[in-house]
Amino acid sequence: MAIEAIHTPRLGRLRPLATEVSLLVVLFAIYKWGRTLIEGSVAHATSNAHWIWHLERALPFPSEKTVQHFFLQWDHTAFLANLYYVGVHFPGTAAFLIWLYVRHRDHYKRVRTQLVILTAAGLAVHMFFPLSPPRLSGFGMVDTMLTVGPSAYPAQANGIANQYAAMPSLHFGWALLVAIAVIRVSTSKWRWLVALHAPLTLFVIVVTANHYWADCAVATALLAIAMLTVHLATRRNRKPTRPIPPAPTTHEAIPLPTEPAEDRTRELVGAA
Repeated sequence: MAIEAIHTPRLGRLRPLATEVSLLVVLFAIYKWGRTLIEGSVAHATSNAHWIWHLERALPFPSEKTVQHFFLQWDHTAFLANLYYVGVHFPGTAAFLIWLYVRHRDHYKRVRTQLVILTAAGLAVHMFFPLSPPRLSGFGMVDTMLTVGPSAYPAQANGIANQYAAMPSLHFGWALLVAIAVIRVSTSKWRWLVALHAPLTLFVIVVTANHYWADCAVATALLAIAMLTVHLATRRNRKPTRPIPPAPTTHEAIPLPTEPAEDRTRELVGAA
């Protein structure tokens, strides 16, 4: 009985964490599974890629090809970019959620819901707008994951990953959400270093030829929608309540009505 009494409170504290971890694992598995079920033709995805490419060239931005070829002049750039792409995206986001749950639990549900909405919206865009990444679209960009490694994708298509779902870039969307949340929630002076995660991710996904500028723009828009949705839902659930005055307890004396002192004095004088 004593052992049970000791372990019950601890299990009670761990149960909500286990529930959250299980929920996120299931949702992520559904997302990965959903990506493999998207049957967009390669021709359609490549056609969309060329449309995006020509649309971007009409804007005053340097092409992804120019940026990639400039930075690949330095040795190890491709390897380090690939390593960041593969090793930080999911592990970094998971570590952030654990930190948020343990240290700032009052903000956890809001941020987790934003992440879920963003990811679900991204999956919907994947379904209706298949898009091949720059490295597979014939724009003369180097496939750094194929030539240098490490790679996030199998050497041959086997249904494990859908490489034609570049729009939007959830790498960038998740990184931006993490950066915003840490800056808003944390009070540490080092929190501003986390803000570098978003632009660094943007650099990595372009240098590795995995995404277009437009992919990041759409991810930013979807994140804004997710944050606004959660904000409006939270505000709607906060119903203002009028404070109720406390009822008198049995130990409190209830005051009796008293006569004005002036009237009592007149009665005494008249009687005299």
